[in-house]
Amino acid sequence: MKELSVGIIGCGKISQVRHIPEYLANPYVRVAGCFDLAKTRAESVAASSGGTAYDSWQDLVASPDIDAVSVCTANASHAEIAVAALEAGKDVLLEKPMATTMQDCQLIADTARATGRLLMLDHNQRFNKAHQLARDLYQSGAIGELIGFRTTFGHGGPEVWSVDPGPGTWFFDPAKTTLGVVGDLGVHKTDLLHFLSGERVVEVEAKLATLEKVDASGTPIPLDDNAIAIYTLSNGAVGTMTASWCFHGEEDNSTVLYGRQGMIAIYVDPEHQVVVTKPDAQPQRYDVEPIQTNDNQTASGVIDAFVDAIRLGLPSPVPADEALATMRAVFACQQSSRIGGAVQVPENKRS
Repeated sequence: MKELSVGIIGCGKISQVRHIPEYLANPYVRVAGCFDLAKTRAESVAASSGGTAYDSWQDLVASPDIDAVSVCTANASHAEIAVAALEAGKDVLLEKPMATTMQDCQLIADTARATGRLLMLDHNQRFNKAHQLARDLYQSGAIGELIGFRTTFGHGGPEVWSVDPGPGTWFFDPAKTTLGVVGDLGVHKTDLLHFLSGERVVEVEAKLATLEKVDASGTPIPLDDNAIAIYTLSNGAVGTMTASWCFHGEEDNSTVLYGRQGMIAIYVDPEHQVVVTKPDAQPQRYDVEPIQTNDNQTASGVIDAFVDAIRLGLPSPVPADEALATMRAVFACQQSSRIGGAVQVPENKRS
């Protein structure tokens, strides 16, 4: 296969620290084009990568010089751009969350199926080696049947990390994002639970709240900056998912799986990434790889997996049906918090 020509749509922070450098490090790819609403930003990326700065994302996806695209724009534009790119014959790596409504998520999935193009969601925690080891340990029966869990993702908020830092960040604009922290960080941990357990969230009882964040005018943002959910999985296991933009200190990206015969702790022990504990036995400690943080970015593995899937004709590493299951749970969190009660997710139940 010839060298893969990739276009970057949206040249903000996630593009600059993950997509662009990881594409440039891959020997099978060239960054052939880019687009950003801030034209000077796109021009800067094009100058450093050797590609073309396009005047619109429409021109980029229509270009015969582009084989595949990374969609790294604000949430509200994901569906329009992803659908157009798929229909233009491009393979698509789509940043999370998939879209801002379940209908749009389904539209993206349906378009990928109809066009036969590869669609991959950037659920990067699946590619972390500690998470992959923990999954293998659980699937091998290391702790027996899963009965409970807790998973957390919290940091100081997007305003300290965004390419345009401060309270004016697009993450705080409901017209651009629709989803608050539950769609930013909660989506990662929800997908991770699915990945680790092989189960899916079938019932949600959640509380979403705005506890701290304010916009540029000092007004509390109309989006959640904290989300706590009780999840029931398809095998009956019950546990919690916590997401927060208000952890002012060390990031927390930990997960614990509780089985009938022991437990697996991931990124809980500061010295060992995975620890398996059982009654009357010495803990088994594994040193795998540190978790990525906002201040410590390492190669995610996502870009290499996307490129390999295209050039080798492999299935999507994170296919649409997995992303749909995760988004159903995320939207159920919103609904549960709104109505103050449990919400069923029947589409995620075992067939």
